[in-house]
Amino acid sequence: MCNILIPSNMKTGIKKVKLHVKKNDTVTVISGNDKGKMGKVLKVFPVASRVIVEGVNIRKRHMRPLQGQTQGRIIEREFPIHSSNVKKS
Repeated sequence: MCNILIPSNMKTGIKKVKLHVKKNDTVTVISGNDKGKMGKVLKVFPVASRVIVEGVNIRKRHMRPLQGQTQGRIIEREFPIHSSNVKKS
């Protein structure tokens, strides 16, 4: 057996990915349903190359009633979009 040192990122198979946008950057959506909208980057997912932008790609989620609450509800929240669909502004 040969003891070879393998970098930790190669063991897990996760690549380091650098995106052109960071958290708190102001970006403009350049393609898709929300084309032309501007917003602040709330969260970045570098491995998936996706970002969550404030006020963009809003979807409705149906929440089940919890034990303490008597009713379920529908909430609207932002979902990730691909980083190639945004540019810094």
